[in-house]
Amino acid sequence: MLESATPDLPDDVESLRALLISRTSELSNLRMVLRHRDAQIEKLLLQLARLKRMQFGATSEKLDREIEQLELLIEELQTPSAVPPRSSTADAATEKAVPVRRPLPAHLPRESVVHAPAAACPSCGGTLRAIGENISEMLDYVPAHWKVIRHVRPKCACDACQRIVQADAPSRPIPRGLAAPSLLAHVLVAKYCDSLPLHRQAEIYARDGVEIERSTLADWVGGSTALLAPLIERVGSYVMAATKLHADDTPVPVLSPGKGQTKTGRLWTYVRDDRPAGSKTPPAVFFQYTPDRKGEHPRQHLKSFTGTLQADGYAGFHHLYETGRIREAACWAHVRRKFFDIHQANHSPIAKAALDRIAALYAIEKDIRGQPSDVRLQHRQSRAGPLLAEMRDWLTATVGTLSAKSELAVAIRYATTRWPALTRYCEDGNLEIDNNAAERALRVVALGRKNYLFCGSDAGGERAAAIYSLIGTAKLNGLNPEAYLRDVIGRIAEHPANRLDELLPWNHAAIIGA
Repeated sequence: MLESATPDLPDDVESLRALLISRTSELSNLRMVLRHRDAQIEKLLLQLARLKRMQFGATSEKLDREIEQLELLIEELQTPSAVPPRSSTADAATEKAVPVRRPLPAHLPRESVVHAPAAACPSCGGTLRAIGENISEMLDYVPAHWKVIRHVRPKCACDACQRIVQADAPSRPIPRGLAAPSLLAHVLVAKYCDSLPLHRQAEIYARDGVEIERSTLADWVGGSTALLAPLIERVGSYVMAATKLHADDTPVPVLSPGKGQTKTGRLWTYVRDDRPAGSKTPPAVFFQYTPDRKGEHPRQHLKSFTGTLQADGYAGFHHLYETGRIREAACWAHVRRKFFDIHQANHSPIAKAALDRIAALYAIEKDIRGQPSDVRLQHRQSRAGPLLAEMRDWLTATVGTLSAKSELAVAIRYATTRWPALTRYCEDGNLEIDNNAAERALRVVALGRKNYLFCGSDAGGERAAAIYSLIGTAKLNGLNPEAYLRDVIGRIAEHPANRLDELLPWNHAAIIGA
């Protein structure tokens, strides 16, 4: 049995050597094929994970078919091997947390409903006396109500000279417009903060018996934007006067006039926020709209800015860094996201090791958040500096063991090629480890994009950028955006131009108290 299973081998040494060389070459080729197959599986798994995240919260038959095709292809490629099972710790981490019931807000008005028992004892008929009470609370909602404000201006005549005297008519936020400041603020916040398109707002108002055409609502949005334009310009100037900015952009579908199709515009966000470094300087965000993503747009936006720009690896920013006027600071969240996607797709131990190393850097940032910049710089140099040096050595050594086309190699090269910009935060205590401030500012745009489907025009994109700037800045300063806009829209028309800064969000509390 053993002899029949053993292949015939040549007797001379030269023949054996030639056979060994041939078999070694075949084995090398097979290993290369396996590495190529593993890299293909890794890439497909990563693509599948991304598509599934895109699918979250939306339905798309085309996307569903693409996911199904990828899953079938991966299944065929993985038939000879098995994907490692998920660990029990990962399952435990996904257990649903028990919600905690918070007390109802103390500032809400209370309305008591007393449920008194019968006047006499149900057992003996004796007189009852109070010995205590039990109180339980329920949260109720009173629907918004409409009202019409009538501005009455009596006419008076002088008996002596017959002159007719009448008070001046109060100014309106929009000339000859019917909307009061409260209604305009509500429409703006519903559209740009709560992502409620104008046609849906019109339907909601109609249920209350108030018929407002969508075109009228659009006119109100345009009129309000024009009214607030000087204030928004002040926000932009304030943001660009910073020495450090967070920048990012996101696509926005825009309707092409006369074609019935959409093109892709861009909304850019620039965030000034030094609170994590212990600064008392008010935070602000400034949005800009452009019809495309050409690099000339951020160069125009940042023409007056000098300092450090924290952003992603968008090539359009590179021309800014070449002049030396603006320094680049990269984003560790982007690096982490690449390794996270790989680990979610195939539980790669290398990706997990990278995530653990990045988590150690973020743990340091958590400890020093809100501390003065000099304290942050000291901790980063003493604690993060050695970790970063070790990580770079590990990344350099690890990438040499991987296929150049593998997703892990791509993720590692993304980090190593940006290393000076990624480690710049350790040279300046005012900088952040990532660009999450800009990404948080863009979340409202992403939600609005799902609801609006598209902007009606480039002018609509510019209006969106303007109102996003004011609402976003109000929220960064802890204001209720609707209450803020309600007051500002009611004041700005008659407010002295040389005191316009009083209406900026971070000064709003002072003027309200005046």
